[in-house]
Amino acid sequence: MSRLALVTGGARGIGAAICRRLAQDGMRVAVTDIRGEHAADVCASLPGQAHGSWYMDVVDERSVDDTFSAIENQHGPVSVLVCNAGILILHDGARLPIAQTSLDEWERTQAVNARGTFLCARAFLRARTAAPVAHGRIVTFSSCAAQIGGYRSSAAYIASKSAILGLTKAMAREAAPLGITVNGIAPGLIDTDMMRLSMAPGQEQQVAANVPLGRLGHPGDVAAAVSFLVSEGACYVTGTMNDVNGGYRMQ
Repeated sequence: MSRLALVTGGARGIGAAICRRLAQDGMRVAVTDIRGEHAADVCASLPGQAHGSWYMDVVDERSVDDTFSAIENQHGPVSVLVCNAGILILHDGARLPIAQTSLDEWERTQAVNARGTFLCARAFLRARTAAPVAHGRIVTFSSCAAQIGGYRSSAAYIASKSAILGLTKAMAREAAPLGITVNGIAPGLIDTDMMRLSMAPGQEQQVAANVPLGRLGHPGDVAAAVSFLVSEGACYVTGTMNDVNGGYRMQ
């Protein structure tokens, strides 16, 4: 039976592109999202068979643990976990400065981006400790904003994505004895609904001019990187943060 991949935030944008790419790669995909109906739509569009969709709120411990158990009970062990779910809170397309950021906005951003990644990875590692699988993989999502301090992203978002930088390395060390690799993706300027909320209409070319490759990234560009990291060929790659940014940030 083909490997089973669980993707969080799979209902749109980068998450939906990841689901499609992994299905094209021959995996069975569990599409999860707080937008359950949209997750079902993505699931129905995937090539191949034996996919499924579930409502899951990555902020809620019970929702994560119960959904993870339900998926495994119905489809067998999850081999690949992609922690894509995330939020960036903007106000009329702009970020608030720290002095104007509410505690509620700060806490909500940390909860979805950082706590959500932790809860999903914990459920996966607990399950794989009890029942190991071959070629186990975790992919986390940070951001170029966390690496450079951000221009369009709020301090709350930057801080939450910075937490993923360290969490990815910590998980990679702990997961290694289980034969599980853990790697992160740090997208740059990717053409998604979230990105366009921060741009004025027609500003795409101006923004793309800051990218050496001369364009905004596509969700498929990120999905291609995930495809490699979860492949059997990436068995000796772990603890890395992979830049998918068209050269926007070079290190």
